[in-house]
Amino acid sequence: MTGRAGNEVAFYLGLAGLSIAWLGLGRRLASARPPSLRQLWAVAALWSAPLVAGPVLFSHDVYSYLAQGEILHLGMNPYREPPLLLGVLGHPHLLAAVSPFWRDTTAPYGPLFMTAAGAIVASTGSHLIAGVLALRALDLGGMILVAWFVPRLARALGADPLRATWLTVASPLVLLELVAAAHNEALMVGLMVAGVTLAVTGRPLPAIALCALAATVKLPGAVALAFVAASWAWSCRDRLRALAASVLTASVVVLAASALAGVGLSWASGSLFSTPQKVHLAITPATGLGWTLAAGLRALGLAVSAGALESAVAAIALVALVSLTAVSLWRTRPETMVRDLGLVLVAAALCGPAAWPWYLTWGTVLLAAVPSLQRSPALPAAALASVFVVKADGILALHLSSAPAVVAVYAVLATVAWRARVRRGGRSRRAARHPAAAARVPAASDAAPSALVQSR
Repeated sequence: MTGRAGNEVAFYLGLAGLSIAWLGLGRRLASARPPSLRQLWAVAALWSAPLVAGPVLFSHDVYSYLAQGEILHLGMNPYREPPLLLGVLGHPHLLAAVSPFWRDTTAPYGPLFMTAAGAIVASTGSHLIAGVLALRALDLGGMILVAWFVPRLARALGADPLRATWLTVASPLVLLELVAAAHNEALMVGLMVAGVTLAVTGRPLPAIALCALAATVKLPGAVALAFVAASWAWSCRDRLRALAASVLTASVVVLAASALAGVGLSWASGSLFSTPQKVHLAITPATGLGWTLAAGLRALGLAVSAGALESAVAAIALVALVSLTAVSLWRTRPETMVRDLGLVLVAAALCGPAAWPWYLTWGTVLLAAVPSLQRSPALPAAALASVFVVKADGILALHLSSAPAVVAVYAVLATVAWRARVRRGGRSRRAARHPAAAARVPAASDAAPSALVQSR
């Protein structure tokens, strides 16, 4: 066995070992003497330690962060100037670290994160390792927010805080795809969870401010901002006043972050949406379905462009996502806001132009705190499967030729989910017809304590 092959075997054995240990930890939660919350935190910290100090895994996005931060530090606009410019500005070592695929791409991140990346580059200079460690420290701040607020959110919703913590902070998906890869999702998700928790516990304006900060790290935070504002408005007698207060608070935060970065509102540009469209992944439903349809039509003798079909399917997926978001915003209420937001964010991760595994953390960290969903086997299954679909160097393990198999898996999962929903609907209808019998059967609820629905 060659050295490279041996390293790959050892790497995947390590992933399998971590996954098995995580599942074993989950089984301990159901034992007579489950671990305490502090013990779960300690285990997560122990598992994180070598990942924090080790090499960058699963993605090289962190080097793009540093390159874009360098452009901002040099007084230019990273939303207009790509990392490629660093080659003529005397920073070839930093440009060399950026994936060639992203060297001519402008920043798709918010101004708060760009300000932080610029400050890190200003303090670490040309030392790439120091820059990576500093960005990881920033992301660890986001993970601390997740560790602190997820169990509180679970308690507020009547869910199990231990299971919520196990599904998030100690999850292989979070540890490997956020901590080891130093993705800025960690900071965005931390701010978002903190904001949602404050909203659930009756502090809407600080919640709006934190969700707005999350949006200035990465755009999905804006979805949380919209749901928190909508649920607060529905719980108020004066809905227009609540919406006006939400808009004012969010505007102040966003404008302050934009001014701090010194880029104005230029960050709210097309690059926020166009950058992910450069990637074509077999695990992205729109891409997988487009390539599968193209392969089927070619087998019938029809010359069809896979890219054209992918674009058509992606457009349909976008319309479906926008419709789902609009309906969910209209129907959401304080007692269902966390569930609705989590499901929409998962849908956004899957229906977008590139479904990277770490995008799932946008919604799963919230769903882990929802009583009726945190027991679903889908959450741990997604966490485990996500770890093995991307190689250590950040390349997807599944080639586009595997798109038909991926689509088949998605179809099976959708069928199982639909049948489970139908069964739950049948039980609900039977319970409505026989309330006395249903009263004897305890059921999980998404509803939060009264403090949630009485916030003003």
